[in-house]
Amino acid sequence: MLYFIPAWYQKNTWKELEQSWHTRRMHTEFDDTVKQVQMFHRSGKTDFKILLLSHTPNFRHFLHRQGVFHAPYWSCFDAIQEVSRKKVSVFSFHNLDWPEHIEFVYTPFVVIAYLENAKYAQINFGEAGNPIEVSMFKQGVLSRRNIYDDRGFVSATEIYNNGTIAYTDYLTEKGITKMRVYAETGAVEINANSNTYFISAKGEVTLGYFKELIYSSLTDVIMEVLMAHLQANEGDDIYCVAMHQLNAVAIEKLLNTKKCILSFYGDRYRIKDHEEGKPIVKKAGYIITDSEATTRYLKREMGEEIENIIDISPYDSRMDFGISEQLTVQKILVPIDGMPDDRFKALIIALTDYLNQNENAMIHIFTRNAAYDLPNNLLNKIADIVEENGGDRRIVIPEEKEDETAENEIDEEEEEIIPVRFFVEQCVDELSVSKCIREQRIMIDMRHNPDLYLQINCISSAIPQIVRRETQYMQNGYNGFVLKEFDRIPYALDYFLGSLANWNQAKVYSYEISQKYTTRHLLEKWEMVRNALEG
Repeated sequence: MLYFIPAWYQKNTWKELEQSWHTRRMHTEFDDTVKQVQMFHRSGKTDFKILLLSHTPNFRHFLHRQGVFHAPYWSCFDAIQEVSRKKVSVFSFHNLDWPEHIEFVYTPFVVIAYLENAKYAQINFGEAGNPIEVSMFKQGVLSRRNIYDDRGFVSATEIYNNGTIAYTDYLTEKGITKMRVYAETGAVEINANSNTYFISAKGEVTLGYFKELIYSSLTDVIMEVLMAHLQANEGDDIYCVAMHQLNAVAIEKLLNTKKCILSFYGDRYRIKDHEEGKPIVKKAGYIITDSEATTRYLKREMGEEIENIIDISPYDSRMDFGISEQLTVQKILVPIDGMPDDRFKALIIALTDYLNQNENAMIHIFTRNAAYDLPNNLLNKIADIVEENGGDRRIVIPEEKEDETAENEIDEEEEEIIPVRFFVEQCVDELSVSKCIREQRIMIDMRHNPDLYLQINCISSAIPQIVRRETQYMQNGYNGFVLKEFDRIPYALDYFLGSLANWNQAKVYSYEISQKYTTRHLLEKWEMVRNALEG
């Protein structure tokens, strides 16, 4: 059996990432474990299971969003809270025990309950329309928040003093307090009258007993229950653990007795910031990284050769040639997150120079930052750069038309129309990224580390890439160019956009590279790792 221990945490706490339906998603839910589970689930493999360590009362909705609703899992908090329900339950906030004369006011986003003209409660809903939180108020100040499980019961209750959280109670599905976690100290108090937890093994559930009634942290409780579960399910198993600060404790315990794979993904766990992680890496059975760049970085920081390491892309290529050939304009995708101001300025100047050569080109600035005011701030910044270099800022920000002073007034000279050439694409989740890529003619990423997911999408859509260094997804001179100097950008763009033959040639090479990253090839790499550990 292959077990996946993910890093689906909220700001380094043992909590899920669920949020209200009306709140703009500020992060992507996609990571290495999501893709690994998707690949195994969709390929029909059944010998895997997710080991969930965080408190995730809405986990069924998360699985549904990722397209793996029936993926098998074991939840540590389900074991702690002795939850036996498996299916999502539809329930209404009207069925809760409300005081008499309560009045509900329906806003476009939440439902607010009033009692005697004072705010009594606020109900927040998830993306599926299910109540996820009910916040209670006293004299206008938050006093309590009930967190609901998507299976139809209160999973946890947060108690507040003067609007500041004091502690959190975790409950059984029958409403009995199982444990209390104090916000200030992090200490955990187990209910002496309910000091048991579920141990699931071979389809049967037995009871385990907490060794203590007071713990210094929630981590200690989780590790005790996790190890009890593993001991009851002894076998020739392999554990793939997403490298994360919270998972490090679990990995240390597992390495002594289990076969472990460590999964490194982007900047989630930079080994130079976690010296305590180096002994863990040395003892790991195998290490999987998301790219060749991450492999090189890990070897460099470890200061020694690592043989049991392989890069397996967390993204598979799926050929979708997009619709860029059908558009009359040529859209150029330009990722800019994390780019220093001086290089950003040089990039905009080079792109503006190219726009003067190609009237069909449009610049689409790409960002994963979901801040509301970011598009306007970016466009104003770009307009200032264009204007400083003798350009017309109206190609970035259209000039507002003044109101007519008289109905019959006719201008003698027709006003010159300046088309807008710069746009901002805000894409947080992978679905919006893929949708955006389908309309792009070329991608230019002049950051030190190109966006991995964008590169995979480029070879899937068979469009050229211009980057600062060659990667496994871009071969210089074939499906793109490696450029260090910004003043060479207009030439590189003209090479692909000015000649359909060159663009088609890059399309063929992109297709050939993409065949190395199909789901079948990625699963073959996984099988190689499993065979190495089992052998």
